[in-house]
Amino acid sequence: MTASEKLAELLRLNANTAVVVHDPANMFYLTEGYAGEGMVYITASRTVIVTDFRYTEAAEKDAPSAEVVMTDREHPGTKRIAELCAQDGITEILFESNYLSVDSYEKLREALGDEMSFAPLEQAPQKLRQIKTPAEIVTMRKAAAITSEAFDAVLPKIRPGMTEKELRLELESIMYRLGMDAPAFDTIIASGVNGSLPHAVPGDRKLQKGDMITMDFGARVGGYCSDMTRTVALGEPSPEMKKVYNTVYRAQAMCEAALAAGKNCFDIDRLARDYIDSQGYAGRFGHGLGHCVGIDIHEDPRLSPGCHDILKAGMVITVEPGIYLPGVGGVRIENTCLVKEGGSEPLTTARKELIIL
Repeated sequence: MTASEKLAELLRLNANTAVVVHDPANMFYLTEGYAGEGMVYITASRTVIVTDFRYTEAAEKDAPSAEVVMTDREHPGTKRIAELCAQDGITEILFESNYLSVDSYEKLREALGDEMSFAPLEQAPQKLRQIKTPAEIVTMRKAAAITSEAFDAVLPKIRPGMTEKELRLELESIMYRLGMDAPAFDTIIASGVNGSLPHAVPGDRKLQKGDMITMDFGARVGGYCSDMTRTVALGEPSPEMKKVYNTVYRAQAMCEAALAAGKNCFDIDRLARDYIDSQGYAGRFGHGLGHCVGIDIHEDPRLSPGCHDILKAGMVITVEPGIYLPGVGGVRIENTCLVKEGGSEPLTTARKELIIL
């Protein structure tokens, strides 16, 4: 069964209802390969990519099971959707209310007329995307293997005087050479005092002896992401930062071991939070413990205080506790893991023990 057929089944689409998708990640998933611009129109019996001349050839090649309809100045995307609805006798459109801008929604409504009924899709494609297929998992293993190998390869290149920007360039260059299509997100390099910034932007700060260096990076391969964080020491770290590292290391290992189908996301997050607080770092772990990964780098469900979803086998999720001390530094350790019945499997396999360069 194709992804679009799974969606039609999940929504129990009748002959008069169509789905119009704008979110690129959902378009890629539902067409099983199309990564260009435009829209995807889905009914119980057909899937149509609506796009312009720049992408028609790619659409036909990358999504052979879908029809392709080309837009032009006289026939913009909304008009093409209206034509398809007229052909199929559609009276109701399900749309991505969480993604579509007000302007785009109004243009779609105007093109389809007052007789057309609209209802939110309620993130149905994202719900399907939560459970990865065996083929998706194979692709994500490749992406994770690249990040793990890149980490080992970059360690000998880290030296005092190198800037955070230079380290980022080295790391991404290695991942490209290993087969990455593109970075999964903006690589984070946070050295020394910058380590207290969870989403630090690599800058001109030069690495120094005694620094803890946090590297949060991922590879996109075949449309799917990996996500991994490691923190290393450049020379002997301070006793305080060693304690911070050991605390984060234990919290990460504890929560990764607790992952399994049937577990509550809230409970896994609380496990890390309670342990970190008990070690004297209350308030210094301010983000969620993890998030699902797939076509998007951040997907639901999430390991966080606000999520009570139940983990299911086939989900791919990160476990990434951290401690952040303003003016001192920080540590984060992250693995991407495949949830299974009775446990989990780390897809990122690079060593997590403290490495002193």
